[in-house]
Amino acid sequence: MGNKGAVALRVLYEGVTTDGGKKETELTFVATHLAAMEWNLPRRNANWAAIMRGLTFENPETLLKPKKKNEPSSTAAPAEGDGQTDGAGDEGVHLLHDEHHAETLALQERLQDISVFKPSSHLFVGGDLNYRISTTSPPPMATFPSLDPDSEHHYSRFFALDQLTRERQAGRTLHGLSEAEVKFPPTYKYNVLPPDDTRLKVDGVEDVPWVFAPHRYPGWTDRILFLDVPSWTKVEPQKIEVKSYDALPVVRSSDHRAVFLRAAVPLLTEEELARPSPEVPTANGVDPRLVLPVAIDPEAWERRAAARRKEMFVGWSMFLWSTKQGALLLATLLAVGAGSWWLSQ
Repeated sequence: MGNKGAVALRVLYEGVTTDGGKKETELTFVATHLAAMEWNLPRRNANWAAIMRGLTFENPETLLKPKKKNEPSSTAAPAEGDGQTDGAGDEGVHLLHDEHHAETLALQERLQDISVFKPSSHLFVGGDLNYRISTTSPPPMATFPSLDPDSEHHYSRFFALDQLTRERQAGRTLHGLSEAEVKFPPTYKYNVLPPDDTRLKVDGVEDVPWVFAPHRYPGWTDRILFLDVPSWTKVEPQKIEVKSYDALPVVRSSDHRAVFLRAAVPLLTEEELARPSPEVPTANGVDPRLVLPVAIDPEAWERRAAARRKEMFVGWSMFLWSTKQGALLLATLLAVGAGSWWLSQ
């Protein structure tokens, strides 16, 4: 219920290598819309945490059920006089511990693979992330960013206040993700002005006149980030190469400016991107492809199904009681019901 959340897509891309061969690499795309309003910074971070917990490509409950079945209800103790020596008992405990440890690691890897942070997949996250440059609305006569490069209020001077950059670098949101340098103006909030016939058209597209909305600080709410090639990968190239990261022109149908990212993604196979063994140290111990920032919620799919049922109930109720088509359908059903009752008498 609500209009905030995320949707994800995972695809295999086949490309041609420099030597003419073919390779496949996996791409994961997450489109998201986080909480609005300047003062909702903690809620935006919480939205992202909820996405990491609940957005999976397989129901985690199906992975956890076999483990629950195999877990003993209690720890069995050897009976007296069973002939076991203390050494044999200790050895058995160690073997059980090692087996349990191996099963736990295998389960963690499987949960990691169904998460958005799958180690063998390139990850891109974009959308209306709604991070602002202030936690309060602007007062009257507030200083707004300017597009004039000679102005002391040029928009580039305001980017230091960007909440997303600060929260991401502090490890509170968009964990492990990178972003190309932001050189475009704020993408929100625009008031579109009436058409101006004197403004030039480029390729038949109107140059839409606009001003920043006075009741919201302009901010870089619309962003695209990516998870770069992991540090343990030894195959060249080892970086995603950003070609362009910019904002599209203002359009009449939105108070945002959409952004786009063009990047060259290395054709790295699942084996080339594979995570190192737990015993191998890495340069970045907080990489989300090694350890998830938050635990996956095993009941997320059931809650999503329950929310979907509520949405269907509310949607059909609103359709039937607040639209002409719904009223016509209700009247038809009543007429058919009344006619059936009359004919049965």
